[in-house]
Amino acid sequence: MASSRLDRRSFVEQSVATGAAVVLAPLIAAAAGPPADPATGTVVQQSVSAKKIRVAIIGCGSVSGVYLPHLAQQPHIELISACDIFPERAKKRAEEFHIPNQYPHIDQLLAGAPFDLLVNTTDMQEHERLNRQALQAGKNVWSEKPIANSLAAGHELLALAKRQGVRIWGAPAVVMSPQFAFMAKSLAAGKLGRVAAAHADYGHTGPDWSAFFYQKLGGSLPDLGVYNLTTLTGLLGPAKAVAAMLSIVTPTRQIDRVGQIDVTEEDNAQVLLDHGNGIISHVQCGFNYFNPHGHEGKLETRHTVHIVGSQGYMGLVGYDWEPLGVDLATEEKPGIERHVPDAAGYVWQQGASLAANCILTGDDMLITPEHALHVLEIITAAREAQTSGRRIALTSTFNWPLKV
Repeated sequence: MASSRLDRRSFVEQSVATGAAVVLAPLIAAAAGPPADPATGTVVQQSVSAKKIRVAIIGCGSVSGVYLPHLAQQPHIELISACDIFPERAKKRAEEFHIPNQYPHIDQLLAGAPFDLLVNTTDMQEHERLNRQALQAGKNVWSEKPIANSLAAGHELLALAKRQGVRIWGAPAVVMSPQFAFMAKSLAAGKLGRVAAAHADYGHTGPDWSAFFYQKLGGSLPDLGVYNLTTLTGLLGPAKAVAAMLSIVTPTRQIDRVGQIDVTEEDNAQVLLDHGNGIISHVQCGFNYFNPHGHEGKLETRHTVHIVGSQGYMGLVGYDWEPLGVDLATEEKPGIERHVPDAAGYVWQQGASLAANCILTGDDMLITPEHALHVLEIITAAREAQTSGRRIALTSTFNWPLKV
C-alpha cells in the first residue's frame, strides 16, 4: 500500500482479482430452495435437482466486492439478489455482477425473488439479527464473522437452523488452506514431539471507513483475533480456559464521513488459551500495529503463527488468511525447510462458495458453526477475564481433530 495506515476498502478491492481467479470444479446439479410443509409450517429440504444454488448477498460494501467475483465464477451458483440499506450500493453491485434483483431491506429481500443461500457481509453487530431472520425464513446462511453476539444466541441459531431444515456456517475459512492441512498433519504425526506452546498475531493500524469496528460488539478480537483463534484451536484443539488482558490504546478515532468517535471496545488484546495436556497458546491482535507492508498479505513473509514442541518448530509464513508456506525444523532435520508454498486455490473469501456446494451435495466441510461458536466464546471469555481479572473456564467445544 502507498501508506502504512490501513485502508481496508483499498485492500479488499485489490483482492478482487486474486479471489476471482479461483473456481471450484464443475458440479452437475444443485439444490432447490426448501419449501414449507403446509400442515406444520416446517421447512423441508428438497432433493438435489438440476437447478443451481441461488445466492443472495446482504451488505454490499467493500467485503462484498471480494466475495461476489468468487461466487460469480462458480458453475453451481446463480446470483439472484443484492440487498443493502444504502440502495445505491446494492444497485452498484447488481450492475457489476449482473444480479437481477435489488432490495433496500431484508424484509423485502426475503419476500422477493426465491433463493437458497444468504451471504451476510454486513456490519458485525448486525450478523446475529439478520442470520436469525434468514433462518426463520428457511434460508441457508453463510455469515461473515461472528455469526452471533454471544454463545447462547449462537446455540439458538443452530437449533433454529436444525428445526428449519437449513444450515448455517461462519467465517473465517482459514482451516481450508493447504498450509493449515500440512500443519495439522505434521502435529498428528508427532513431528514436533510433545507440543508445548504456540503464538499467533495479527494487527494493523485500524480502518477509518466505518465506526463499527470500535463500537459495542466490535473490537479487535472479533475482527482480527478471530482468525488466529480459529487457526490455533483448529490445530491444537478446543480451549479449556482463557486468561486475557485487553486495552484501548487510541481512545478516539477519525472516521470518514462521520468525524471523531470514542472507542469503546478493545483495540489491543493479549489472550492466553489452555488447550489441556499442558499446551498453552497465545494470540495478540490490535488496531495499533504498524506494518511496513500495510495490510498487503502477499508481502507478509514472517511467521504470524508458530508452534514449538520438544522435538521441533513450525511457523506459518504470512497470514493464515493468505498463507505463503510453512517452515519446519525438527530434531531429525534441524535445518528449516519450506513446505507447501502454493495456496493451491485457497482464498479467504471462498467459504460462501463452499457452503453453496455443501447445500448442493449434502456434504460437510471443515468449517463448522460449532467451531465458530467456540471461538466466539473465547472472545467473550477474554473480555470477562479482563473485567474480572480471573481465568475463565469454557463450556463449548467442537469435533476435533479436524479431518484435513
